[in-house]
Amino acid sequence: MRKALVSILTALAALGALVVATGTAGGGSPATAESPAAEDTALIKCGVTRTIGVAAPITGPAASIGSQQLRWARYYVTRYNRTHRTKFRVVAGDTQLPDTAQAIQVAERFASNASILGVVGPAGSQEVQVSTAPLKNGGLGFVSGSATRTSLTTDGTRRGFFFRVVPNDDQQGPRVANYIRRTLRHTRVAVVDAQNSYSTGLSDTVQRVLRDAGVNVQRESVNEADTTDFSSLVARIPASTQSVYIPWQLAPKAQLFGQQLRAAGKRAVLFGSDGLFDPDSFKIPGSYVSFFPIDLKSPIIAAYRRGPGKGKTELFGLPSYQAAEVVGRAIDKACANGTATRAEVRRHINSTRITKAQSLVGFAIRFVQRRRGVLGPGDMDTPADFGIYRINNSGAYIRVS
Repeated sequence: MRKALVSILTALAALGALVVATGTAGGGSPATAESPAAEDTALIKCGVTRTIGVAAPITGPAASIGSQQLRWARYYVTRYNRTHRTKFRVVAGDTQLPDTAQAIQVAERFASNASILGVVGPAGSQEVQVSTAPLKNGGLGFVSGSATRTSLTTDGTRRGFFFRVVPNDDQQGPRVANYIRRTLRHTRVAVVDAQNSYSTGLSDTVQRVLRDAGVNVQRESVNEADTTDFSSLVARIPASTQSVYIPWQLAPKAQLFGQQLRAAGKRAVLFGSDGLFDPDSFKIPGSYVSFFPIDLKSPIIAAYRRGPGKGKTELFGLPSYQAAEVVGRAIDKACANGTATRAEVRRHINSTRITKAQSLVGFAIRFVQRRRGVLGPGDMDTPADFGIYRINNSGAYIRVS
C-alpha cells in the first residue's frame, strides 16, 4: 500500500511539473517580438541542401507580381545549384496580398519549419508589418525585394531581423515629386492612395514635398483591391489635373483606372510607383513609373527572359533574386562549419556586401547599421536610388531619368 501511495505521489509530481512547463512555454512567458524563442539559437545541421523560405502573393489579386518574385528567387537558386556542391531549395508561402491574414499564416509556418534558415519577402509593407512578430519569434531574418514603407526600418522594431534590397519611400517619394515638379512642370496634381500602408506612406511623402513647393495637390483614396469600377474616382478628378500619382500594387487595377480616365476625356499623366512596374499589365501610353535603376543589359536578365520568364523580363520580381542572393550568401557563411543557427544567418545578412558590378538592381548592396535621417537599420545605404521610366505608345518602359 505504501509503495502504491509513493508511486501515485511520484506520478502526480511529474504531472504537475509537466503542467508548469507547458504553461510557461505556451502562455506564462510567451516569446515576443522583442525576445525570440528558442528557434533563434537552435543548432541546425546544414547538410548538403539548405532551405530558404519565399513569402510572396503567388495567387490572388497581386499574383502578377508575386509570381514574378517567386520565379526570380527560384532562378537564383537554380543558378547557384548549377555551380555549387551544396544546394538550396525553396519553400514557397502564398501570402495572397492584400489578405494580410494569409501573410501571418505563412510567417507562422516558416517560423515553425526547423529547416528554414532565412526568408525572402514578404512583398508588401503591410505584409511585413503583420509578419514581424511570428518571424522574429522564430528568429528568422527576412529580406524583402519590394516593401518600401520607411517606418519598417526607422521605427526600430525589426532591427537585425528585417532587411530590404530596395530604397525606402523617403528615397522614392521625393524623387517622384521632384520629377513631377521640375521636369514635367506640373502644378495641379492628384494623389490617390490605395488604403494600405505601402501606398499611404508614399502618398504622404509625395504630397508633402509637392505642397511644400507650392504645388496644388488634391488627395483621394480608393481600395484598389475591392474596386471594380473607378468611374466615381475619375469623376472627382478635375479635367484641369495635369498628373495623377497612384502608388498602387495591383497593375491590372491601375490599367483599368487609366482606361476609364481616358474614356472620360481626361488627359492627366499617370505616375505609378515601383508596385506598378509591370509592363505586361500596366501600359497606358505616356504614363510614368518609378523603379530601381536596373541594368537592362545584364546577361542574367537576358538568360531569365529566355528561361523562366518565357520571353518576359518580369523586372518587378528581379530584386527578389537579389534578396535571395543575400540570404543565400548568409546561409553559406553560417554553414561554414556544418551547422548554423538562425541568429548566425541574421548576423551574416546584416554584414552582406555585394558590389555594384555584381548587383542587378543598379547599386551596391550594403545595409545601414544605425538610424541616419530617413534611413534605418536594414535599409539600403546610399547611393541607392530610383529611376524614372516612361511608357511609350507600344507599351515599352523607357528609362528617362
